Amino acid sequence: MTTARELADEMLTLVLDADPVMATLLGIPGWDNRLPDPSADAERVLRSRAGDIARRARGGDDDPVTRAVVVEQAWGLVHRLDAHLVEHTHAEGLTAPLAVLLAALPLVRPSDDEARKAYLTRLSALPGYLDALTRRQRDTVRRPLRHLVEAAVHRLDRYLAEADDPLGVPLRDTPFAAVCARLLHETVRPAVTRYRDFLRAEVVGRGRGEDRPGLCWLPDGDLIYADLVRTYTTTGHTPEELHRIGLALVEELDREYEEIGGRVFGPMSAAGVRARLLGDPELRWTNPEDMVAVAAATIARAEQVAGEWFGTVPRARCEVEAVPEAEAPTAPLAYYVDPAMDGSRPGTYYVNTHRSELRERFSAESTAFHEGVPGHHFQISLAQRLDDLPLLRRFASIEAYLEGWALYTERLADEMGLYSDDLARLGMLSGDSLRAARLVVDTGLHAMRWTRRQAVDYLRANAVMPDVDIFSEVDRYIENPAQALSYMVGRLEIQRLRGEAERRLGDRFDIRAFHDLVLGGGPLPMAVLADVVDGWCGSVLGVVED
Repeated sequence: MTTARELADEMLTLVLDADPVMATLLGIPGWDNRLPDPSADAERVLRSRAGDIARRARGGDDDPVTRAVVVEQAWGLVHRLDAHLVEHTHAEGLTAPLAVLLAALPLVRPSDDEARKAYLTRLSALPGYLDALTRRQRDTVRRPLRHLVEAAVHRLDRYLAEADDPLGVPLRDTPFAAVCARLLHETVRPAVTRYRDFLRAEVVGRGRGEDRPGLCWLPDGDLIYADLVRTYTTTGHTPEELHRIGLALVEELDREYEEIGGRVFGPMSAAGVRARLLGDPELRWTNPEDMVAVAAATIARAEQVAGEWFGTVPRARCEVEAVPEAEAPTAPLAYYVDPAMDGSRPGTYYVNTHRSELRERFSAESTAFHEGVPGHHFQISLAQRLDDLPLLRRFASIEAYLEGWALYTERLADEMGLYSDDLARLGMLSGDSLRAARLVVDTGLHAMRWTRRQAVDYLRANAVMPDVDIFSEVDRYIENPAQALSYMVGRLEIQRLRGEAERRLGDRFDIRAFHDLVLGGGPLPMAVLADVVDGWCGSVLGVVED
């Protein structure tokens, strides 16, 4: 019988076969010269391999936690493949096939000549990749959203207009720079031009309108969305249940807005507080440099006190940079890029400074805690150091755990005394209201036939965001269905587990030990994490009683 560790290694190989660029960014050798294969035949092979691994992983009794992670990762891959998103996503920077590559490849940092040659081989494969992508998107019956195809065309226009091609950055100042420049000019950019022209000529005109944006309008969309909800939340919640949970949370947050907002602005309604936060020009940034500087200072402040709340902290600090200018117009508000295992690239929090004068500054601290310290940077950096675990356990893409932890740390930061004032706490609330509203909007779009306008109007009424961000958020939910649910679902579960542990252990509860436990096993499905916390509580009580 195949052992749990062998199955985990087999599953990791499958994950990286599906996304070889991720392997390079993680510093895992063996995939540096490859691109994904977007063809339907390749996806059928991946799906078959994943299903086989999942069935075999259920058959043993060694290391049940690792087996559970393998099963979750296998079926998660199956559900994502079954969604056929490659056929109808074009603009979203973390989902759309070409957008992902244009964002990820400039982050590669080849460490030697062999790696640099592999990068050239990967660039040489881009025309073939785009030809396969064109065939796949030409043949599909799943029509994309028209305005998002238009956004993708504009994005490619900007790329093609750049004199300094960002795909050449990894080989800049190396002996391979001239070869790379010629390859980009003679081979890659013409292929991107052909793909751009295909989108403009053949895809834009058959795109759906904004009145039918969700999966529920596509073949088998309801079933696909239900599977994606299970994949991204690792719970049994239905879309309808999550919609109701989101509505209730949004209502509960109104009371906190009135309490904290009253201390900042004087007595007013929750809606009034949100309107003041959004409408006061004094609460916006005046220049992009300040956005990066405040983020760096906030993370440094968190690093200073982290040892009081965590028994183990990362060795490497979290770097802070602005989102590259070419990616910024369609990039998320902020994001974190994992450190490479080989040390060639540090863990980095990217701040989107695009149109900074329209962006608010009161959520800068909560976002830095989420993306950097003690959020994603702590979780991901510590997981990379878990040498006793299979690599899959360290890198498993379990969104409810990953994003749930990061959102949990926004509230934890308040316990740690890290927020500078009540205005920054209102920023924390604005983050909460967005994640609660995501439960409503994502399910509304994909399960309840909401229009794009309904989604925009709900966020306008219940989140604190300028329109430039609201439109970007809604389009993200459209092209990356169910992923946005993972934040609040995961946080609620981590909070529930902590509360249960505090209740059971009383004065024996140790917050540093709890956080080390949650971060000490790598990403886990929520049900598995619950079992781990339950076992920990039992062991603490057993040791004391003995």
